Amino acid sequence: MGILANTVSICHFRVQGELQNFDLYDDAPGLLARQAFTPIDESAEEISIGWVHLDDPKVHHFADASTCFREQYMIFSMRRDQRKVPAALLKEQVDKACAAFLAENSGYTRVPKQKREDLKEAVRAKLLAKALPDPKTYDVVWDTQSNLVTFTTLSPKTIEILEDMFKKTFEGLRLVAFIPYERAYSNLNALGQQRLKEANRAGGDNYLELMKENQWLGTDFMGWLLYLTMNEASEYRVNRPGPLQENEPFVAYINDRVVLVGEGEGGTQMITVNGSQDRFNEVKSAMRCRKLITEATIHLESGDYHYSLILKGEAFHFASFTSPAVRIERDADDQRLEHEAVFFERMLLLDKGLQLFNSLFRTFLDARLGSGWGELEQTIAEWVSE
Repeated sequence: MGILANTVSICHFRVQGELQNFDLYDDAPGLLARQAFTPIDESAEEISIGWVHLDDPKVHHFADASTCFREQYMIFSMRRDQRKVPAALLKEQVDKACAAFLAENSGYTRVPKQKREDLKEAVRAKLLAKALPDPKTYDVVWDTQSNLVTFTTLSPKTIEILEDMFKKTFEGLRLVAFIPYERAYSNLNALGQQRLKEANRAGGDNYLELMKENQWLGTDFMGWLLYLTMNEASEYRVNRPGPLQENEPFVAYINDRVVLVGEGEGGTQMITVNGSQDRFNEVKSAMRCRKLITEATIHLESGDYHYSLILKGEAFHFASFTSPAVRIERDADDQRLEHEAVFFERMLLLDKGLQLFNSLFRTFLDARLGSGWGELEQTIAEWVSE
C-alpha cells in the first residue's frame, strides 16, 4: 500500500553526500526523468524498474518541479513491472517440448542436458511474451528539511533496488538506513549522546555493525514498555519536536502481538504470541527462558487519535503502521488540489505518530542510559519471574 493508505509499512533513511553540479529543486524533474519507468506492456521485456508519479503510477513524465515537489517534500514512486511464468506451467510445457524432441529424434532415449536447457529457455521466452506484467509501486517521500526519506515497503530486495536507483539518479547522494542507534542519537541531548556512545557495543562506525551489536536498543525498549504496560498508567508526555505541543500527554502500550527470539536446545527459537493479553503470562514465560522481545505491536493514543505499529526491533522498521483515516474525494472539482490536500493531511498524521513514537523512545533512552537503570532492570526481572 502507498503512503496515502491508512495502514502502510514504512522504513526510514537519511540522505548522505553532496549533489554533484545540480540544484535539487530545479533539476529534480530531469534527474528523475533519466531513470523514469518504461512500460513493457507492448514488448516482450521481462522486467522494468523506474520512477513514476506518486499520485498516478501510470504517469512517468516529470515536466517540472510541481510534478515531484510539495513544499519541502520531494515525492515520487518506484514502479517495478515484471512478467512471471508459473513454475507448474513452465514444467508442463517443457515436458511437452522434450517429448516432442524425443518423438522427432528416435536415436535419443533422453533429452541431452544442454538441449533440455535450450528448450526450457525457448519455452520460457514464449510464455513470457504471452504473460501480462505484474505492476508494483513503492512510494518515496523525502522531507528535504529533516533529510528523512520514507519508503513504503520492508522487503530487503526492494530496499536494495531503491538504494541503487537513488544513487544512480542523484549523483553524489546515497541513502543510509536510519538504524536504531542513529535514531537514538538523534533523539538525545548532548549528555544523552555521550552516554549512548559509552553504551555502544560496536567496534566501529559501520552501520551494519552498529545495528547488529546494539540490538539491545530494541529488545530493552520493548521489554521496558511491556513492563510499564502491565504495571504503570501507560501515560507519557511529548518531549520531541513536531506538530504536537510539548508536554502534551499521550498513552502508549504493547498489545496484540509479541515475537520473542532466543537460543534453545535445537538452536535459535522464535515464539509468537498473538491476541489481546491480560497478564502476558505466555510472554513472561518465554522471557524467563531468556527469550528477548524482537517485535511487538505498539499502540499510541493522543486525544481522539489512535496509532498502532508493529515495531521490528532490529532495524526499527514499522510494519502495518496504522493511523487515523484520510480519504480522497473522487468527485472533487479539482483532483490535483484534492490530492495535495490529502497528502498534507496524511503527512501531518504520520508526523504526529512519529513524534509520539520518538517521544516514547526518548523516555526509554533517558531511563536506559540513566543511573537508575540497574535498579529498574532488576525490578523488571523480578516481575518476569513472578
